[in-house]
Amino acid sequence: MTGAHVDLGGRPVPVKKILCAGRNYAAHAAEMGSVPPAAPFLFLKPLTALHTGGGEISVPAALGLLHHEVELVALLGGGGRNLSPEEGERSIAGYAVGVDLTLREEQERAKRAGGPWALGKGFDHSAPVGGFVPAGGAADPGKMPIRLEVNGRPRHDSNTSFMLFRPGELLAHISRYFTLEEGDLLFTGTPEGVGPLEAGDRVFARAGDLPELHFTVRRP
Repeated sequence: MTGAHVDLGGRPVPVKKILCAGRNYAAHAAEMGSVPPAAPFLFLKPLTALHTGGGEISVPAALGLLHHEVELVALLGGGGRNLSPEEGERSIAGYAVGVDLTLREEQERAKRAGGPWALGKGFDHSAPVGGFVPAGGAADPGKMPIRLEVNGRPRHDSNTSFMLFRPGELLAHISRYFTLEEGDLLFTGTPEGVGPLEAGDRVFARAGDLPELHFTVRRP
């Protein structure tokens, strides 16, 4: 199958959009010098950001400081416009753990200039995801321990219960602006613990009992 897609229970699902929630954990907002948002804060990644299967992820060193942000990722099996939070929850077909890779210096330059974060967040392979589990077979997405280690040492160690906005609430808000479709991915935000990644680092990420995500960083 060509094009960006993920696997759900042995079925390839074409990915339509990559939607991302920012500052969805108060402790992460604080560590970045921000305040928690009163409403969901969203940005997008292009389909070329998607990386599946683990292995190696290559990000040129010339692009600057690279940070990790572990997240619970929802895969939509339906969609529409102007959804309620309950309809948003029911539209989720599966869950996986993912990492929002960020070029932090690029993002900070954009913030200072009052510009968009497209380069700092949307570069190639900046959205690695693990294997998806059907929503009915996953633990409560609002109560999952979520963790990331680099070279065996913990960086993120939190729980999705600390989300400010649950996945259904995020989707309801987004659907006021975008038509949601089967195959859309939602990165639901990261807890505190973001930090740098260097060449050769081995990254391990896990959310609840979802399949683990492993990858190695290259900085050519």
